[in-house]
Amino acid sequence: MTSTPAKTRLKTSAMIASFADPGQKTAPAPFGHALAAAAEQNPAIVGLTADLGKYTDMHIFAKAFPERFFQMGMAEQLLIGAATGMAQTGLVPFASTYSVFAARRAYDFLCLDAAEPNLNVNIVGGLPGLTTGYGPSHQATEDMAIFRGMPNLTIVDPCDSVDIEQAVPQLAASDGPTYLRLLRGNVPTVLDEYDYTFELGKAKVLRPGNDVVMVSSGLMTMRALSAAKELEKHNVDVSVVHTPTIKPFDAKTVLRELNTDRLALTLENHTVVGGLFETVASAMVQAGVSRQVLPVGLPDEFLHAGALPTLHDRYGLSVGRIVQKVLSAL
Repeated sequence: MTSTPAKTRLKTSAMIASFADPGQKTAPAPFGHALAAAAEQNPAIVGLTADLGKYTDMHIFAKAFPERFFQMGMAEQLLIGAATGMAQTGLVPFASTYSVFAARRAYDFLCLDAAEPNLNVNIVGGLPGLTTGYGPSHQATEDMAIFRGMPNLTIVDPCDSVDIEQAVPQLAASDGPTYLRLLRGNVPTVLDEYDYTFELGKAKVLRPGNDVVMVSSGLMTMRALSAAKELEKHNVDVSVVHTPTIKPFDAKTVLRELNTDRLALTLENHTVVGGLFETVASAMVQAGVSRQVLPVGLPDEFLHAGALPTLHDRYGLSVGRIVQKVLSAL
């Protein structure tokens, strides 16, 4: 009789490992601190969560403003419905949950209760794309694809703590509903080195380059910047264009950078279906810009569970895989 080998259980720390590089500068809970700071200036701001305050950094706001914090329990539809009711009274709600629950479970409530009347309801989605190793139940690889077709909804995919800190007050001041792809916990600080300021609806050229242009969003912008530095060792000059706002999309800036003879890529922490790559492709077709753009993104499939650094390398999001793709294309 042969025995069946025991399955190796992954350690939780490996599955939720930070995507920050070893020794990289980080900021703790930038969303929570930014929301608390914005609430100091705006008494209309309130915070809600669906039993995930600690895991979406909303606990920082809850501690600072307990009378303006609402715990809705494991009921995402109720979370959105309550936030909508608050917005109708003139409050400015920020409602946090995991991206998979906001996109898959509460879509109809956000669409008809908040977006159709164009109310200032701000949805904060944790674990966007491949930022957890817990598998398809928690990996929101298609959240932007789901949300891009919703009228009136603004979609923001921040790169780092700088983006998040500067985006929060702008989202609070904007009209209509918003969706923020949250980076939580100890979030890398990258953009402070690039004379960068977040502007809602605007793309920014972070660095120029004569050989390659990378158009990126979210955490893939920090990967693009790291890959650009690595490619310098191969005498490859890379430009990086950061597009933190996916909708409304700054096609003017992006197409100006793409309409050249440089090798062009898009980089996103999202499936290549319905996210940044297809947003760029659509803008190019409508503007009559004809050229090849290579996508770096997640495949159109349900992803594996596992250690997060291993998954990033497996699915092409690691710096090494990006460098390899560029050198092969050149």
